[in-house]
Amino acid sequence: MIRSPYLLYLGHSNDEVGIKTSRGLAVFRPEACVGEFRHDDCGLTLDLPRMTFAEAVAAGAKTLVLGIANAGGKLGDDLVRDAIAAIEAGLDVASGLHNRLRDEPSLVAAAARHGRLLHDVRDPRPDLPIGTGKPRAGLRLLTVGTDCSVGKMYATLCLERGMRARGLTADFRATGQTGILIAGSGVPLDAVVADFISGAIEQISPARDDDGWDLIEGQGSLFHPSFAGVSTGLLHGAQADALVLCHDPVREHMRGLPHYAMPGLAETLEANLRVARLTSPDVRAVGVALNTSKLTTAQAERLCADTSDALGLPCTDPFAMGVDPIIDRIIACFAPSSRVATLTH
Repeated sequence: MIRSPYLLYLGHSNDEVGIKTSRGLAVFRPEACVGEFRHDDCGLTLDLPRMTFAEAVAAGAKTLVLGIANAGGKLGDDLVRDAIAAIEAGLDVASGLHNRLRDEPSLVAAAARHGRLLHDVRDPRPDLPIGTGKPRAGLRLLTVGTDCSVGKMYATLCLERGMRARGLTADFRATGQTGILIAGSGVPLDAVVADFISGAIEQISPARDDDGWDLIEGQGSLFHPSFAGVSTGLLHGAQADALVLCHDPVREHMRGLPHYAMPGLAETLEANLRVARLTSPDVRAVGVALNTSKLTTAQAERLCADTSDALGLPCTDPFAMGVDPIIDRIIACFAPSSRVATLTH
């Protein structure tokens, strides 16, 4: 159990996408976050109180969350130094990086000296099964994307909130480090051996018979050469009834790959539907989620309207505009199974 409240780590970061774990916790679990730790050269903030490790402990913080995602998920020297300082001040340390805290001898020694705990969030369970593709009961929605880091987790969490507000039973199923920290459970899919990816999703989203929805957080993109394998296994394991396509309209190229152009929305949607049909022949698209945070309100509204017209699907920014248009489509498509008679808009 990772103890809260949290102190969120920004360190030396100047990449907004790179602090998505810390930002996600600040947005979706604000009650559990007491402040942020950042060095003077960090140009980013979560609009939380800036604190030293000692100040955070005095304010009640229990765990420093290394909420940054650098290339390759590496535990660099600066992170190790800061983590040791946090331990010495009285904090546990949690990390979702690929490099494990437990594999850094100086951190293990510091934690042992001071009686602190180290939490590696990217540790998958040891009993993951191989996927079977066997049809299972229940309703499942998966968010997919044109690229990685385009808002799939935000869209999924916003859908969970929106569906619950309208009387639907809906549960977020986390597949990444940030989502796991927010939800308290899940599977770190990018740390799972390839043969077990689809089985891991079958495990965290088993059959259900309560007419409720499992809302499964997407990962990567079928069009990203580095991460398409994870996306493929996720599509097969999710056995999704519904897909929501997520996209960042101002991104000029695939994240980390300036030599790869962004794919089109229509081709991305068709590719995901085609792959998903292996285990869910009747899968359908129910909406498009855009990250319009870099656009004006007028630009965002116009783009959503144009996208909706072009694809014939409801389009919205889930965080800025809400998710009602997508929920309306879900209700219309799956009314027989969704107990919609009791719903009010």
